[in-house]
Amino acid sequence: MYKLISLNLNGIRSAYKKGVENWLNQIKADCICVQELKAQNDDVQDSLLHLAGLKGYFHFAQKKGYSGVGIYSRHEPSDVKIGFGSNEFDAEGRYLELCFDTPSRKLSIISGYFPSGSSGEERQEAKYRFLDQMEPHIKGLKGSREFILCGDVNIAHQEKDLKNWKSNQKNSGFLPRERLWMTKLINEIGVKDVYRLLHPDTTDECYTWWSNRGQAWANNVGWRLDYQLATEKIGALAKTCQIHKAERFSDHEPLIIDYDFSL
Repeated sequence: MYKLISLNLNGIRSAYKKGVENWLNQIKADCICVQELKAQNDDVQDSLLHLAGLKGYFHFAQKKGYSGVGIYSRHEPSDVKIGFGSNEFDAEGRYLELCFDTPSRKLSIISGYFPSGSSGEERQEAKYRFLDQMEPHIKGLKGSREFILCGDVNIAHQEKDLKNWKSNQKNSGFLPRERLWMTKLINEIGVKDVYRLLHPDTTDECYTWWSNRGQAWANNVGWRLDYQLATEKIGALAKTCQIHKAERFSDHEPLIIDYDFSL
């Protein structure tokens, strides 16, 4: 089995202080894709260069204290790709791909952090530009290799993916154009939403993010924003899936999926 975790840390140093490594030591994952590092290279030396015995690889944003993604892997990749070829968004540290190529398989594990448009119209337009650039990249990737893209996509795809969908229809994260992008990715390009392969109908149990405002966590007023998106062949190997809610290291919770393959 290959245990893969996706987790938006909302600051890697903050999550570390809250005990994320102690939890990871118990979980014994093969790979952990993390987002929103809010750190630079100097910040992850020493204690954060490895977590739970796994080696870290990173894509930092140029802006300090902002964005950034990483992957901690038990296995050494055959190649590391930082960014996806976008001048605008590679500067924001939003894409990291580890390749694990063998004579029998070409596989990529990707950590992605999609922009949020919640701060205003300018960032929403940036989010649309990101989606427009990411779509052909994913399509091209799917044509050449197997992959699992883990990350905070900042989109709740369907009504069952957030608590208050009726009142959020004009809010970023649940806008028609964003949801249509996800639908096209799944139905036309053929990338699988692995959580929904295993749990097609869950509602209240599926959320991965809760606002820090009000009593969102206490009342489970959440959104499903974190995904593992896989090619069909790899998605079919997913066996178990859970969202860890017993502890909080961030405003997101870890998405953990076990796949029936090994590297």
